[in-house]
Amino acid sequence: MASENPFNTILKTLERPDGGEFGKYYCLPALNDPRIDKLPYSIKILLESAIRNCDEFQVKSKDVEKIIDWENTSPKQVEIPFKPARVLLQDFTGVPAVVDLACMRDAMNKLGGDSNQINPLVPVDLVIDHSVQVDVARSENAVQANMELEFQRNKERFAFLKWGSKGFDNMLVVPPGSGIVHQVNLEYLGRVVFNTNGMLYPDSVVGTDSHTTMIDGLGVAGWGVGGIEAEAAMLGQPMSMVLPGVVGFKLLGKLRDGVTATDLVLTVTQMLRKHGVVGKFVEFYGEGMRELSLADRATIANMSPEYGATMGFFPVDHVTLQYLQLTGRTNETIAMIESYLRANKMFVDYNEPQIEKVYSSYLELKLEEVEPCISGPKRPHDRVPLKEMKADWHACLDNRVGFKGFAIPKESQSKIAKFSFHGTPAELRHGDVVIAAITSCTNTSNPNVMLGAALVAKKACELGLEVKPWIKTSLAPGSGVVTKYLQKSGLQKYLNQLGFHIVGYGCTTCIGNSGDIDESVASAISENDMVAAAVLSGNRNFEGRVHPLTRANYLASPPLVVAYALAGTVDIDFEREPIGTGKDGKKIFFRDIWPSSEEVANVVQSSVLPDMFKATYEAITKGNPMWNQLSVPSSTLYSWDPTSTYIHEPPYFKDITMSPPGPHGVKDAYCLLNFGDSITTDHISPAGSIHKDSPAAKYLLEHRVDRRDFNSYGSRRGNDEIMARGTFANIRLVNKLLKGEVGPKTIHIPSGEKLSVYDVAMRYKTAGQDTIILAGAEYGSGSSRDWAAKGPMLLGVKAVIAKSFERIHRSNLVGMGIIPLCFKSGEDAETLGLTGQERYTIDLPSSVNELKPGQDVTVATDSGKSFTCTVRFDTEVELAYFNHGGILQYVIRNLICSKQ
Repeated sequence: MASENPFNTILKTLERPDGGEFGKYYCLPALNDPRIDKLPYSIKILLESAIRNCDEFQVKSKDVEKIIDWENTSPKQVEIPFKPARVLLQDFTGVPAVVDLACMRDAMNKLGGDSNQINPLVPVDLVIDHSVQVDVARSENAVQANMELEFQRNKERFAFLKWGSKGFDNMLVVPPGSGIVHQVNLEYLGRVVFNTNGMLYPDSVVGTDSHTTMIDGLGVAGWGVGGIEAEAAMLGQPMSMVLPGVVGFKLLGKLRDGVTATDLVLTVTQMLRKHGVVGKFVEFYGEGMRELSLADRATIANMSPEYGATMGFFPVDHVTLQYLQLTGRTNETIAMIESYLRANKMFVDYNEPQIEKVYSSYLELKLEEVEPCISGPKRPHDRVPLKEMKADWHACLDNRVGFKGFAIPKESQSKIAKFSFHGTPAELRHGDVVIAAITSCTNTSNPNVMLGAALVAKKACELGLEVKPWIKTSLAPGSGVVTKYLQKSGLQKYLNQLGFHIVGYGCTTCIGNSGDIDESVASAISENDMVAAAVLSGNRNFEGRVHPLTRANYLASPPLVVAYALAGTVDIDFEREPIGTGKDGKKIFFRDIWPSSEEVANVVQSSVLPDMFKATYEAITKGNPMWNQLSVPSSTLYSWDPTSTYIHEPPYFKDITMSPPGPHGVKDAYCLLNFGDSITTDHISPAGSIHKDSPAAKYLLEHRVDRRDFNSYGSRRGNDEIMARGTFANIRLVNKLLKGEVGPKTIHIPSGEKLSVYDVAMRYKTAGQDTIILAGAEYGSGSSRDWAAKGPMLLGVKAVIAKSFERIHRSNLVGMGIIPLCFKSGEDAETLGLTGQERYTIDLPSSVNELKPGQDVTVATDSGKSFTCTVRFDTEVELAYFNHGGILQYVIRNLICSKQ
C-alpha cells in the first residue's frame, strides 16, 4: 500500500521576490546529486514527477534512481512510471473517452462498486475542435454557415460532451468554434507550471491527439497517447513508459530571408527520420534558439509524430516568457513560472554560462542552410527542395507506383482533360491543383507564416493574379486570434479575394474534410485518370487522406499554398517559369509576390497583440449561442439511446467478471489481412467521409439515415457499430491477399470469396474463428487513434505480427487485449515464405507469472512452417493489462479491490 513520500525532506518553500510565498515545491538541487545537473531538461520533468508522486506503491524510490541515473539506464530500456499533470482530449477522441467513462460507471454498478468512483482524478481539458466539413468555402459567411451545418450534423455528439462536462468532475470542456485543440492548448490551456493547492510543479500533458507535442514548444512536456492510455491516466493510473533516450539537436545561426518555419520543420523532419528517433525525446538547444520565435518552435514540436519522436522539446527561456505575456498570461503567473523553474534549474538563460547537458546522440543544423521546400506527394518526410520540384514531379510520374511514383506512361503524361466549368471551357493536366488549403494542423499557430501568406495574397491581387475558380481554396485558422490579427493587418480581404475565406476553426482538409470538389472537376479527373494535386499547410499528406481524387498531396507553408493555388499546378519551376500573367499583360514570377522576412516581421509586430488573445479566450468560458442552447440531463449515469447512430454503448464490458481472464494464446487463426510496410492508422482507423458502398453506409441506411446525413467517421466515433464497419475501410488499402488489387476488401480464406474486411471478419467471428494480421515495418504510424486498436479488437483480431510498430499504436493494441508480435531481425512474412493463406497458432504461457516482457514465443502454421517472434509487451504493467483483457477492465477491477 501507499506510504509517505520519502522525498518530503526536499520539500521547500518558493519565496516571492517582493516577500510572501508562491507555494511549496520539490527542490531538485536539494538532492545534491551532480548527475541531475547533466540531465536533459525533458528528463528533469520526468524526475520531478516521479519524486512528487513517490509513494513506494505506484511510484517507487528505485524509479527515481533510474531517472537520476538516466545516462546509464536509458540505453537499457528500463521501465518507469509517469504521472502527467493533466490529460488533453479533443472532440473526436473525447467522445469515445466519455463513452468509455459512462460505460465504466455502468460496469461498476454491475460489479457492485460505486459508480461515482469513475471520475477523472487529474485535470482533463477537452477541446471540441469539431472537424469542419468544408461545404461552404468561397464565401464571406463561410464560418457561420459551416458552424450551423456542424451543429445540425453533430448536435447529439455535442450534447453528449456537454453532459460529460456536467456529469464528471475535474473536466473542462472548451466549446466548439473556439479553435483547434493543440493551438488552444498552446495559447490558453498550457500552464507551464501548475500551482495546485499551494504545490508547484511543471506542467506535463498526455493528449489523445498525436499533435499534443505542439505544447513542447512552450517547454511543457507533452505527447500523444491513445484514448485508452489517456483514460487510464485520467483515472489515476501511472503511465508505464520506457525511459527514453534523448537526441540533442543543436541549432546555430539564423534563417535566411524568405525562408519559413515550415521549410525549417520539413528539413528537421527529414534529418530526424534519417537519424532514427522513434520512441525517443528530441531536445533542442544552442545559440540558434535565440532566433526562433515560440511559434516557430511550436511548429517544429508539432511535427514530432512525422519525424517519429515522442517529443520535440524546447526548454523554457526568455522567448517562452515573452510568448506567455503576448498570449495574455498574467504578470503574476509569469513571475511564478520563472521563479519556480530557476529555483529548480529548469530554466535556460542564454546570458549565463551553459552547463553542458548529456544526450544519447547529437545532431546539428545551421539555420542559414535551410532552403524553401515542400514534402510529398504521399508522405510528410519526403522533402523536396522547391528548386527541384518540377524535376521531382516528372520523376514521380515516371516512377513505379509507390510513395514517390504514379507510373503514368510517357505518352499519357501530357494528356489534357477538357471539361466545362459552369459553362466556361476548362482543362486539367497531371499535377494541376484542385485543392489548396491553409489548414489548422500546424502552421496556423504561427503569425509569421499566416501573415506571410496574406502578404503573398496582397502582392498577387495588386498585380492582377487570380486563382482558377475550380480550385477549392480554404483557410481554417487554429484559433480566433488568427482572424483578429488578419483583420487588424488589413490583409484578410486579399486572402478573400483569392478565395481563401475562413471556413471554420477546426480540423478540415488535413483530416479528409475538404468536402466535395465540383462535379465537373471530379468527372474530369475520374474519366481521364488524371493525377490531380492538393497543396495544404497541414502535416499529414498520406495517400487517400486529403481527398479520394487527389492522388498527389503536398505539404507546404501557408505562403506556398497561396503561390501554388495561383500557379494552378505543382508542375512548375518557380525560379524560371512565370506563376501567371498580371493585369498589364506582364509575366509575374514567384519572386514578384514573395515577401521578405522584414516585411513579415513588421506586419507581425504591428498586428499581433496581447488583447487579441485575452478577448478570444475570455469568450471561451461564455460559450456561444448554439452551444448554450443545448439542453442536457444532469444524471450521473448516461441514458443510452438504442436508436442513436452517434452515441452507442460498446460491448467492452458485456461479460466482465471480477476474475481476470488471464493470458491466452491464439489457436488456428486465419489471416484477415496481409500488409507490407508503412501501414498507417489512416489505413486502419475509420477517417474522413463514409463511402456510399461501405458496410458503414449500409448500416446507416438500415437505420434510416439519409446519405446526405452520413457525416464523417470522425463525427460518429461514439458509435462502435459504425466504427467497427469503418475499420480497414480505406480506399488505398494494399492487402497482399488481393494480389495487387487496391481497396478495403479481403479474402475469406475457407470459401475464397472476396468481401469487405468487415464482412469477412464477421464470418470468422460468427464461426468462432480467431484472426491475426501480418504486417511489415512501421505498422500503425501516423496519428494516434484509439479506434485503430478498438476497431480490430471488435473485428475479432487477436494478434498483429509485424516487423516493427509505431510506439502509440503498439501500446493501444495491448490496451485492447491484442497481442503485438515482432518478427526477428532480418525476417518478415516474405522471407519466411508466408502467404497469409495459412492458419496460425501462437503459443503463450498460460500463467501470468511465466510471461515476461519482450519474451520470445513460437508461431506455428498449419503448413508446417514455424518461426520465432518477440512478444511486444514491453513492461510488467502491460502484461497486467493483457491479463485483465484490457486497460479499462484492469482499472475497474483495481478500483473495486481498493475499496474492499
